[in-house]
Amino acid sequence: MSSSPPRRTALDALHRSLGATMTDFAGWDMPLRYGSERDEHTAVRTRAGLFDLSHMGEITVTGPEAAALLDHALVGDMGSVKPGRARYTMICAADGGILDDLIVYRLHETEYMVVANASNARTVVDALTERAGGFDAVVRDDSDTVALLAVQGPAAPGILAQLTEADLDGLKYYAGLPGTVAGVAALIARTGYTGEDGFELFVAPADAEKLWQALTEAGAPAGLVPCGLSCRDTLRLEAGMPLYGHELSTSLTPFDAGLGRVVKFDKSGDFVGRAALSESASRAAENPPRVLVGLVAEGRRVPRAGYSVVADGKVIGEITSGAPSPTLGKPIAMAYVDAAHSAPGTAGVAVDIRGSHEPFEVVALPFYKRQK
Repeated sequence: MSSSPPRRTALDALHRSLGATMTDFAGWDMPLRYGSERDEHTAVRTRAGLFDLSHMGEITVTGPEAAALLDHALVGDMGSVKPGRARYTMICAADGGILDDLIVYRLHETEYMVVANASNARTVVDALTERAGGFDAVVRDDSDTVALLAVQGPAAPGILAQLTEADLDGLKYYAGLPGTVAGVAALIARTGYTGEDGFELFVAPADAEKLWQALTEAGAPAGLVPCGLSCRDTLRLEAGMPLYGHELSTSLTPFDAGLGRVVKFDKSGDFVGRAALSESASRAAENPPRVLVGLVAEGRRVPRAGYSVVADGKVIGEITSGAPSPTLGKPIAMAYVDAAHSAPGTAGVAVDIRGSHEPFEVVALPFYKRQK
């Protein structure tokens, strides 16, 4: 059976002209790196990086009962989000398993934009469409009509300020406002997945290349570089941010993942998964599930997803994400471990790396937190 060729973003030709190493990611041909992923990572931590994130899914929900639909379909309280603001939330199955983690922007009183992970965009569209029955609201998949660029890093505000008259100083974290950037109509959002300050710019695909070039030019004196998915992964890992398919999955509830705070039982009306999530919350309180922790290597060997975490000769957990940390200069990982071994500083914890038990230190997440 032949699989369909990967999809390409509006910036595909530009990435190739910059010599990017391309990779298939969730059915999209995406830039993995342009040169050194370590250099790209360091640029975002110290200066700025420019990302093409057009593979993400954008789903518009409109109508008089858009808020009520999202309150029913998602675990968060979407009706309380003010226009111009955004919220991190999740969509769960009836059994409480996580279908995806999302950022939802309330654009207007009766219009929301749901941003889903590329690998789950179709699942989220289908679930929202199915759950929309009985609500005076329309679910529309706008993924093909939206390109997404992100400029991230301490120099990002200064770079973007050269290209827009929008009030960036007044734009809070997890807020978005319509504006013009380099003559291009955009939704300017102060969000990101790197642990740094920065912006995500939602634009029409036809405008993506013009905006990329303008940002590249404006950012050159500040040391901005194009960045691929590889450094995005190490940046989010250092920042302790979960990645769907690694720290989050359908086999885990938000409470299993230590993210029960996103579930709002006190919102009005019923929501999909409520009964199962209530049980999961009770179970977690009585018998704590495995806890997501940070692990820092004492040696040089890198742990990878799926490797076992051991203590006293027994398996006590599993690595969900692991990589060398350019900022710490050591291999790091996130792992779910038994609660008894989850306290920072817990002694005797190791990772089974191809038969060798390599010592690791248990630390609190995140590994890296920017100075504000």
